[in-house]
Amino acid sequence: MGVVKSVKSDVSVADASTRRRVQETIMQLGPSTAAELAERLHLTAAAIRRHLTGLTDTGLVEAREQRVYGARGRGRPAKVYALTDLGRDSFSQDYDNLAVQALQFVADREGDSAVRAFAAGRVATVEDRYREHLAGDPDAGPAEALAAALTDDGYVASTRPAAAGTQLCQHHCPVSRVAEQFPELCEVETETFARLLGVHVQRLATIAHGDGVCTTHIPHIDPNHQSTPSMNTQGTSTQGTSTPNMSTQSTHASNHEEGRA
Repeated sequence: MGVVKSVKSDVSVADASTRRRVQETIMQLGPSTAAELAERLHLTAAAIRRHLTGLTDTGLVEAREQRVYGARGRGRPAKVYALTDLGRDSFSQDYDNLAVQALQFVADREGDSAVRAFAAGRVATVEDRYREHLAGDPDAGPAEALAAALTDDGYVASTRPAAAGTQLCQHHCPVSRVAEQFPELCEVETETFARLLGVHVQRLATIAHGDGVCTTHIPHIDPNHQSTPSMNTQGTSTQGTSTPNMSTQSTHASNHEEGRA
């Protein structure tokens, strides 16, 4: 039995390697027919169809009609295979560095207040979804509605009971690498949590600082609380703001400012 499992594992690795080569070839050649890919990769027609089916099923490749320029001959155009957005994203991207460079440009030209304004605008979508979840599920508490709104934005958030309150846990952070350089993203997010929930929240840990989960402590919330107005253009709340009291964040922010200088 052990030998059989090993063979299956080897076949799976081989398939993954070949499918990656198929993706790379489509990336280089553009939309390609199965025959073109088979010839380029020295695969049989049956093998290339099997790999293309696997890539299509996982959403990495899509089939489409081949564009025909000029007079079209008889019969249907050949089907070509192209990378989807997901397929392109599976290759290494430099979005994090681009975002850091863009924010650094903004900070250099307009100052740190402009970075905070950007962060405030970015978190506004969470505010909108938070209110939608509160309105859509009257039985959900404010912390649970906030977790649902964050999950909609890709943060994979959840809540769990804690001493004297609730812990909000964000198991993923789509901007963690950018937030390493620009802690304003975390700071404004925390201030937004405090304003929406109407309590002083405390950031205990962040993925950007090297922790496994972004964790925020939320004290018990008044069930009759109404969230305060949105942030102004400086990235600070017009009322009811709350700044996290976490020494590691202060230290990180200080180091960050020195790094910018």
